[in-house]
Amino acid sequence: MMKKTLFLAFGLAAAFSSSATFAQDRYRERPPVVVSPDLAAPWVMQLAGPNGRPVVYPRQAAQQRTIYQQREQQPMVRRGIFDRSPAQPVAMRPQPIRSRIEPQFLPQTVAYDSKEKAGTIIIDTNNRFLYLVMDNGQARRYGVGVGKPGFEWAGEHRVTRKAEWPDWTPPSEMISREAAKGHYLPARMEGGPENPLGARAMYLGSTLYRIHGTNAPWSIGSAVSSGCIRMRNEDVTDLYGRVNIGTKVVVM
Repeated sequence: MMKKTLFLAFGLAAAFSSSATFAQDRYRERPPVVVSPDLAAPWVMQLAGPNGRPVVYPRQAAQQRTIYQQREQQPMVRRGIFDRSPAQPVAMRPQPIRSRIEPQFLPQTVAYDSKEKAGTIIIDTNNRFLYLVMDNGQARRYGVGVGKPGFEWAGEHRVTRKAEWPDWTPPSEMISREAAKGHYLPARMEGGPENPLGARAMYLGSTLYRIHGTNAPWSIGSAVSSGCIRMRNEDVTDLYGRVNIGTKVVVM
């Protein structure tokens, strides 16, 4: 009886020992379950490989690549330092549209007292206005760009020539002056939307000055030219249709 008890005890001890050894071997072969360090999927469980790093399966790798690609494609939003709500994107200020001019320089009919007869053009260079004198103490007023400092002038002339979409031949003085600044002008430029003389031109006497359009409408209301009087293309076209060769022009 005693021997049977001893044999049974030894048998149980051996069984427990082999079970423990088998469990240890099994543990070495199959790594423990760990939590993925990927913050994009914090609750995904992965198996740790032999080097202790999480195992990434092909399907999961494809999902991660998709997530990273979506992050890269999202536009970067800058936030203000003092923004109390950083989760909301800061609206960027729109850039001003320079092609718009101030309302007072748009064409309009105004009261105008002048000793000049109807049909005369009067240019007020100080205030950047051109007046086409009308009957009954009125005038049609346009905004203009005038000569920059050093190129101002005054006097009386007549419209001696009119041209639609005129060619531009810069004076030799202008070519030399601009070349000294590093700006090289063409000897001649065909008429068209890119031409600085714009859609219409009215030449004044035997001078080099003209009333003409412009491809830079934002300059209306400023002193920017080399002495010519520039207008918006819409405005110079309107004025062009209202005056004839021989029209008196007073610049003051």
